[in-house]
Amino acid sequence: MNLQYRIDLLVDLGEYILSANPAWAEAKEKASRENGWFIPEFVDLATENIARQFLSRPVLEKWVSSYNLPANTPQPKNVGVVMAGNIPLVGFHDFLSVFISGHRATIKTSSKDETLIKHLASKLVEWDKAVEQWVSFADMLKGCDAYIATGSNNSAGHFEYYFGKWPHIIRRNRTSAAILTGKETSEELAKLADDVYLYFGLGCRNVTKIYVPAGYDFVPLITAFKKYDFLADHHKYKKNYDYNLALHLLNKKYYMSNPSLLLVEEPSLFSPISQLNYEFYDNPDKLTGSLKDHPDLQCIVGRGFVPFGQTQVPAITVYADGVDTLAFLFRL
Repeated sequence: MNLQYRIDLLVDLGEYILSANPAWAEAKEKASRENGWFIPEFVDLATENIARQFLSRPVLEKWVSSYNLPANTPQPKNVGVVMAGNIPLVGFHDFLSVFISGHRATIKTSSKDETLIKHLASKLVEWDKAVEQWVSFADMLKGCDAYIATGSNNSAGHFEYYFGKWPHIIRRNRTSAAILTGKETSEELAKLADDVYLYFGLGCRNVTKIYVPAGYDFVPLITAFKKYDFLADHHKYKKNYDYNLALHLLNKKYYMSNPSLLLVEEPSLFSPISQLNYEFYDNPDKLTGSLKDHPDLQCIVGRGFVPFGQTQVPAITVYADGVDTLAFLFRL
């Protein structure tokens, strides 16, 4: 299980994810059945992005070369990983980091997303029984040497209490925002729709707030967003839409809408499912300064920032909360 062999296994896993293997198709279908938010289109998108962005040989070899990882980790540690379950395989990068670093991963999955990661781990074991010594699953994490935990602001407090004495990475709620100039093309607005709507807006890299200049014309934006009108047919999403719409009507709150999204002027960076908050700005430099390094922001989208349509295809070197997971593991 030296470094090169682990890379070989991960490359095989990427090819498996992109294959039409019946067992993989069944696992994805089961994941969709168990979690109503994991529609097949989004499961396919999330898993294919992982295979293409993370699991190609050139990407993996370039990634590890910048850390000078040893061929064999001299003193492997047991790293407990608490995974979230908001989007399909959202915790895969943590698993990947631990596995490639030569440490042992003990994983506590979210009940909302356990089928996919367990299936992929079982494939690795199927190809090499020795993987069982390096990847395991547990309902409770105890006795680990280090911890990586992702959850809400509330759960982060519990993680700090339980894991605080050991080396750890603890992640909290984050979201993303976009800064628009009013000069965006229809193609850029259509890509922004992906940043807003993919995975029903449940990811920390989903845009939940846009900043627009005074006098901004919302019509092209709302028109471009119609590409996701099909989400209005999804019962869970539609319930959220109807609930938020009712609140705005009862409170006589001004809003704009299309069949799948409510646009509401709100100062909060976080918006409920089916709603996109907006805020006007006068000074772009002042706005950028106020958002830079904001503790609640995962990324900023716009010209000069993360390109439109790219929030859900992060490179392998883009780490959640800006904390370098592989460097953390290397230091262990």
